[in-house]
Amino acid sequence: MNRVRTRFAPSPTGFMHIGNLRTALYCYLFAKQNNGDFILRIEDTDVERTVDGAIDIIYKTLNESKIYADEGPLQGGNFGPYVQTERKDIYMKYALELVEKGAAYYCFCDKERLDSLATENGIKRYDKHCLHLSKEEINERLARGDKWVIRQNMPTEGVSEFDDLVFGHVSIPNNELEDQILIKSDGLPTYNFANVIDDHLMQISHVMRGNEYLSSTPKYNLLYDAFGWEHPQYVHLTPIMKDATRKLSKRHGDANFNDFTEKGYLPEAIINYISLLGWSPKGEEEKFSMEELIEKFSISGLSHSSSIFDEAKMKWLNGEYIKELPFEKFMELATPFFEKSKIKGKYSYEKFGKLIQTRIEILSEIPEKVDFLAEFTPAEGEMYFNKKFKIDSEVAKKVLEKSITVLENVSDWNEENLHAAIVKTAEEMELKSGVVYTVLRIGLTGVMVTPGGSPEMADILGKEESLNRLKLSLEKLK
Repeated sequence: MNRVRTRFAPSPTGFMHIGNLRTALYCYLFAKQNNGDFILRIEDTDVERTVDGAIDIIYKTLNESKIYADEGPLQGGNFGPYVQTERKDIYMKYALELVEKGAAYYCFCDKERLDSLATENGIKRYDKHCLHLSKEEINERLARGDKWVIRQNMPTEGVSEFDDLVFGHVSIPNNELEDQILIKSDGLPTYNFANVIDDHLMQISHVMRGNEYLSSTPKYNLLYDAFGWEHPQYVHLTPIMKDATRKLSKRHGDANFNDFTEKGYLPEAIINYISLLGWSPKGEEEKFSMEELIEKFSISGLSHSSSIFDEAKMKWLNGEYIKELPFEKFMELATPFFEKSKIKGKYSYEKFGKLIQTRIEILSEIPEKVDFLAEFTPAEGEMYFNKKFKIDSEVAKKVLEKSITVLENVSDWNEENLHAAIVKTAEEMELKSGVVYTVLRIGLTGVMVTPGGSPEMADILGKEESLNRLKLSLEKLK
């Protein structure tokens, strides 16, 4: 087999959509698995839709995802430039070659005439009106400065066939293929033309892209044939769906990588999850490192049917990644989210971090997990009621009175000593320690559920504030 060379060719039209990122991932996995090359190419010929800064977003997203190009605009390579607007002269050269061969032709039809071709359903299909213009007329109109495009001359009879590595044999009647535009009136190529020229010149062996291009592939193959070039192998990927009937849509702002990382998803978890949207590994395993994905990925595992994007599943997977982070790395990632919380500048992020690392699924949950400690309102008496430990407001009042006395004598204020003080309080009151832990947790925080117990809460609050809160809670019960 010739060297495997895949390419990811995004348009710089905004943030990186999850569907695009999955295509990049599969191209990368397949290339690396086969000791091949992964090429990044920027397809920016749709100038009107190009967004400032979008190319940098592409670079940033791939880098954060650990999808590293072997060749591209930043990396260079032997087949550049890797940005299509920098290759304009190349496309024109090949378009004119097709015109000479009769496989393409100049078209001078204006918008009014093209609109007149629309059917009752609004479908426009070009009628080859300019195909038989004489060379003299073409040259005359070009000299006059008439606006023009170059169209592909499609056969009107027969069938175009090819084999796809996912969908198998595909056959499309040639009379269904419209004479598509190859070079636009601004002199830039359409995607339909540029991708063929670039894939050939960059020696791409396997073209992996969305299955919306299945019906266009015969047009591309006819271009390869016109030049006498070998076809690449095709791998068409099924779409990622928002639900049973709607595709995730870049244009509608659905599911872009940047939104998820800002919410506190880890890039590794996003990549792991989207790898499973359209590909089934052998076995039950669902959590894979990039190295494991490279080893296990297979085209035979690609699905024929679409996948539904389930954020709840990705959230769970992200939680598994967060749990396994070294604590220092977790705190590095978590600190910006602590900074957005109400405890900013008040309490130790690190102490809270140790309590919540295993209790969150995405980092943006951090503020909601810690905000409760910043605003204290003493609990009403009924909040202490606990059937299991036989606690009511009277029991709570006695526990708070005794605990305040014991805790005032704790000189070295830390979790270990606070645990010991609570056990001592329970023993002296002849109560289960769970009673004292429960009452103190509510007395210290004013809430029923906290990410840690009363010693952890008291340690974070510090001695002065802990005692102050317990005294306010006792006053509330009197």
